[in-house]
Amino acid sequence: MSEFFEPQKAEQPIDLKDPALAAFLAWLIPGLGHLYQGRKAKAGLFFVCIIGTFLYGMYLGSDLDPGDGKDLGIGRVVYFSWRANDKRLPYLCQAGIGLPVLPALVQANRMSSGKEVWCGGLMAPPRDPSIRASDPNDPNSDQPTGDDLHRYLHRYYELGTVFTMIAGLLNVLAIFDAWAGPVFAPIDEDDEDDDESGETDAEIPA
Repeated sequence: MSEFFEPQKAEQPIDLKDPALAAFLAWLIPGLGHLYQGRKAKAGLFFVCIIGTFLYGMYLGSDLDPGDGKDLGIGRVVYFSWRANDKRLPYLCQAGIGLPVLPALVQANRMSSGKEVWCGGLMAPPRDPSIRASDPNDPNSDQPTGDDLHRYLHRYYELGTVFTMIAGLLNVLAIFDAWAGPVFAPIDEDDEDDDESGETDAEIPA
């Protein structure tokens, strides 16, 4: 029975190739670093689980009831903002998932530059409430404010934020696995000598 609890020993070391590149690829897209290393099972597992968690959070942060008279767009829980009253700290966790959240930086730059955001406001920061929605000089006057997001999304706003944060943090673990590889139990040199000789301590005559 004790054999089921014995640590497994690595028969062949896994070729991590370039660990730094693998870690970068794992950050860029979950599972891509493991695919680069030839670890296809883990690549598929990380991609499905992490991206699935992220997309579900994006779904929760979308306008689930477009018939309420306010169109909030898709995935408004992921955005970058560092304004005085809107420091978006959850984005620091969401950024762990890499490429899927990088459009938020582009959208934030466009909004701060006074340019119209793309894709209906996907991952764009909320409109500054001090700017009137009817201002013809603001190309993003149709974008919702932070109050609008909380008012129309209710609890789904916080739930979507949490799910996307969890996805980013989970990918940090995947990045570390791509860089350092799996953990194996150390092989005792005495056990190696016994295996080579074909004898164990119990077989040595008294």
